[in-house]
Amino acid sequence: MSELGAGKVAPVAAAPLWATLVATFFGAGRLRPGPGTWGSAAAVLIWAIVARWTAPQAQWLVLACMALLVIVVGIPAATRFARAAQLKDPQSVVIDEVAGQWITLLFAPVSWKTLLLGFILFRAFDILKPPPVRQLERLPEGTGIVVDDVAAGLYALLVMQLVLHFRLLSL
Repeated sequence: MSELGAGKVAPVAAAPLWATLVATFFGAGRLRPGPGTWGSAAAVLIWAIVARWTAPQAQWLVLACMALLVIVVGIPAATRFARAAQLKDPQSVVIDEVAGQWITLLFAPVSWKTLLLGFILFRAFDILKPPPVRQLERLPEGTGIVVDDVAAGLYALLVMQLVLHFRLLSL
């Protein structure tokens, strides 16, 4: 709500439908409890389906394009949604989890074990927010909402690749 003076407030316009659909990842962010976890789970499920129909040698490129797309569209969507909600980082915005989750899964072979490990790793880094992830939240509006999860995804990607390189996960 914005102030009009003399104690009166005017309603803030709702976010445009496109921004709401993108920011909440088509409603996954409205699920409770833990909307971020639901957003990550939706991202893993969608990647599992897309990967099934993608040639193995092209999977990393397809997933990289998907991640880039949700970052590029997600930042303005998160900005519009957060402004309408009058919150710095509304819990129902989960497009950032989708981007981070997909970054985590880059270059990993698609199996239930890698999908589960990637899910756990990303959620852990997203929740713990090691430096500089937490500091990135201070960036303005949608940039801060999305970029901190991109950084958490990069941490999780690094750990995933180390696990795979040292064959700590039997495939």
